[in-house]
Amino acid sequence: MQQPIQSSSADAATPQGVTASTARRSKARYQILALLAVGTMINYLDRTVLGIAAPQLTKELGINAALMGLLFSVFSWSYVASQIPGGLFLDRFGSKLTYFLSMTLWSLCTLAQGLVHGIGALFAFRLGLGVSEAPCFPTNSRVVATWFPQSERAMATGTYTVGEYIGLAFFSPFLFMLMGAFGWRSLFYVVGGVGIVFGGIWWMFYREPRDHPSANQAELDYIEAGGGLTHRKKDADSAGGADAASAKSGGFEWRTIGRLLKHRQLTGICLGQFAGNSTLVFFLTWFPTYLATERHMAWLKIGFFAIMPFIAASIGVMFGGFFSDWLLRRGKSPNVARKLPIIAGLLLASTIILANYVESNVAVIAILSVAFFAQGMAALGWTLVSDIAPDGLLGVTGGIFNFAANLAGIVTPLVVGFIVAATGSFVGALVFIGAIALIGALSYIFIVGDIKRIVLVD
Repeated sequence: MQQPIQSSSADAATPQGVTASTARRSKARYQILALLAVGTMINYLDRTVLGIAAPQLTKELGINAALMGLLFSVFSWSYVASQIPGGLFLDRFGSKLTYFLSMTLWSLCTLAQGLVHGIGALFAFRLGLGVSEAPCFPTNSRVVATWFPQSERAMATGTYTVGEYIGLAFFSPFLFMLMGAFGWRSLFYVVGGVGIVFGGIWWMFYREPRDHPSANQAELDYIEAGGGLTHRKKDADSAGGADAASAKSGGFEWRTIGRLLKHRQLTGICLGQFAGNSTLVFFLTWFPTYLATERHMAWLKIGFFAIMPFIAASIGVMFGGFFSDWLLRRGKSPNVARKLPIIAGLLLASTIILANYVESNVAVIAILSVAFFAQGMAALGWTLVSDIAPDGLLGVTGGIFNFAANLAGIVTPLVVGFIVAATGSFVGALVFIGAIALIGALSYIFIVGDIKRIVLVD
């Protein structure tokens, strides 16, 4: 059991001589978590708003289906390609500046899409959207590792991750109504404008733990005793915002990527996250088409039913995070507490295959909701990034992880499309999604190994 950290500075900061370890802790970390959750919600709205606008946009700009498919994929290509550079930027300049620039630039790219009158400009802004969103999730992971003890990181990761699903589930109907009243361009103006405003809010309110006015010494001691506060202010200042290890080492070397990938912990969770993201990408791209063509649902019914799996996924994300932290507090090892919810989630997500064998639309939605709930449970990979990344290399480790995970955004829509085009059915596509989920579970069982911080040795 870890002992409370005692220090004279802690005693001095606590009134009436009460030590920081026994004083009532502040809760500044939850304010930071709220910022991450809102930012993540905006992130996913920005990247998916094109799908909502597509019916009107394609008519006005004269874009055919093949070209529209290319526009959808452009985001994933630039997003994936920018993961490692985004991680390097994060390690060099720190969380506050990186997230502010990322949020502001991607929101400007979103707003600008509402101004386009041709395919070239739309292509360029989608490309810019992918580049500018790339550092978002590595920054999320870095902030959680800094602000939260290990016993709360899965909860924190689940809380901000749920923003992905809440935004899509609950704001999509509003966006459809907005488009009906004011046209497709209004979607980009509103969503982009909200992101720009939030970028300013982030800049005003985000602080590192030791600089936050609401974080008392008791909370800082609690975070540090649990493995947080890894990014010290004095080290960040000495490196212009870089992590301590980066400052000491004098900078990043590209060979570090190969050295990181030699460790089974990182390669295993990368494969597992690719598997989990494949299920997510299916719901973000092909799910409405599946309901319309395979299940022959009317569009009004699709609009109602499509919300259900996203709500289920929201619950799954929160359940997985709280369950993981509960196991850790009950004395279970990180191997059990972190890996069990992910393995169970991936195994359960593979039940999406069962939708091929039922006739009732209600039963289909129930099966898909269970599968998406399970995918939400498995969305704890970023917690493991926080646990295994070498000191000073959380940004680049997160970039590698997110690069692998978001390859699903390129591979899955294409494979599903080829299967449907070749067979005229989604049966094989659902088998593919289920099989990938099983592979991800096996990766966590046989490849990942012990959950421990990677130490790079020359």
